[in-house]
Amino acid sequence: MRVILIAAVCALSAAGAEEEFQQPSPEKSFAQQTFGVGTYVRAGAATLAGEITNSPEEWGRGADGVGRRFASAFGKHLIHTSTEFSVATLRHEDLRYFPAETKGFGSRLRHALLSTVVARNTSTGNQTLATGRLSGAFASGFVSRLWFPDRYHTFSSGMSSTGFSLGITAGTNVFREFWPKRRH
Repeated sequence: MRVILIAAVCALSAAGAEEEFQQPSPEKSFAQQTFGVGTYVRAGAATLAGEITNSPEEWGRGADGVGRRFASAFGKHLIHTSTEFSVATLRHEDLRYFPAETKGFGSRLRHALLSTVVARNTSTGNQTLATGRLSGAFASGFVSRLWFPDRYHTFSSGMSSTGFSLGITAGTNVFREFWPKRRH
């Protein structure tokens, strides 16, 4: 059941990312990154998954639980975006996804997955570690644990949240790479 929900969140996240197919320049404003339509689609998908699985169960079901889950997802996004944008700007990283220049399923898949942790340096054009993306995932993964119930205040919970965030990014990159519209 959880695997199906994770796949659904990836699909909805990718659908929210579809608006980003016409990816803006790295100079895209923080406000646009933070409050775009895709943000609300992803927060809604996370809220729905949390409501269906009643996770965390301490928040309960119904309007109160949905409100807490949505606020949590949106707060996590705010932390992720502000950290990612700040670090990427300071390090001159272009975190946009660029399709593979090679052919073949394996090489395109490898490119999509590596693009989760690799970015282009806007000063040199060379590839570099995507420290902005990684910093955003770690910051949001650990800081968001502060408003979760006490049982989530652990290192492993923070790492799990970080991994899930990076996994969603990887899944979105694969979607972008293989979605037919993207190749035209």
